[in-house]
Amino acid sequence: MDVRGRTVLVTGAGRGIGRAEALHLAAAGANVVVNDPGVEVDGSGGDAAVAAAVVEEIRAAGGRAVADTGSVAVWGDARAMVERAVETFGDLHAVVNNAAVEANRGIERLTEAEFDDVVAVKLKGTAAVTHWAAAHWRERHAAGQRVDRAIVNTASGSGLSNPLPGHTNYAAASAGVAAMTVVHALELGRRGVRVNCVSPSMVRTRLTRGVPGVDGAPARDPDVVAPLVAYLVADGCPLTGQVLSVRVGRITVQHGWSAGARAVTDGRWTVPELAAELPALPLPDPFAALAAALGGALGDAGRARLEAMIAAGLDA
Repeated sequence: MDVRGRTVLVTGAGRGIGRAEALHLAAAGANVVVNDPGVEVDGSGGDAAVAAAVVEEIRAAGGRAVADTGSVAVWGDARAMVERAVETFGDLHAVVNNAAVEANRGIERLTEAEFDDVVAVKLKGTAAVTHWAAAHWRERHAAGQRVDRAIVNTASGSGLSNPLPGHTNYAAASAGVAAMTVVHALELGRRGVRVNCVSPSMVRTRLTRGVPGVDGAPARDPDVVAPLVAYLVADGCPLTGQVLSVRVGRITVQHGWSAGARAVTDGRWTVPELAAELPALPLPDPFAALAAALGGALGDAGRARLEAMIAAGLDA
């Protein structure tokens, strides 16, 4: 089970996790389409040299790659990058939807454009590239080709297990990506397409600068995610419909918004009954979950420091 000879389109592959995935896949023998428009963290600007540099690095090491600078948020660009893969390498076997931008802001200061831009790349972009890849695979399947195909989406701990303050747009989009993963696994399985999702946590990238606990450990470099992605796109991998969290050397199967404690009545609830029952349930503390995700216990003093950090960051 390997990726040799398979063509893989990796979006957002110019830097960070996407670059590490592209380099890893190429070194393992895959043909790689390196998609990246070279934008800044917030999606502004653009630099074709970013994708080109990764392609040159792959070719210098003896690999096969081609650059693409389209935006996943543009429906036509998403189609063009799928077509580029087929025109250059003869087919497309897998997609790694990794592209993302960030505009972190408290909800009262978040602009419409900042919300739209992040959701457009992270959520719509995943859907757009998946749409055109699936359309291509539908045609190949109808023509009688029975080839293992795969999609690997990218969510985030912010959106699944520990939504971060300031991440209204990014957390919502990441949660949506995880939900789409399961939907598309069910839809596309009939055509031999497997769909899974990786959820990197505490990985050092441009998007995580300033997050407490990220700097320091070598195991938090972006390439910690690449071996899992290579496994998920490899011919013969049995997994589909899975959301897998990656944190240093630990891979965790995510179960979405799992059911917890419940209150039950035989009739219709009244407000006084709810007031008596619901506060007595073991309810999750979002501050405790965030503190645990950042690597520390949360006592009274720790909670106060965390609240102060959040307030300072959102009001800056």
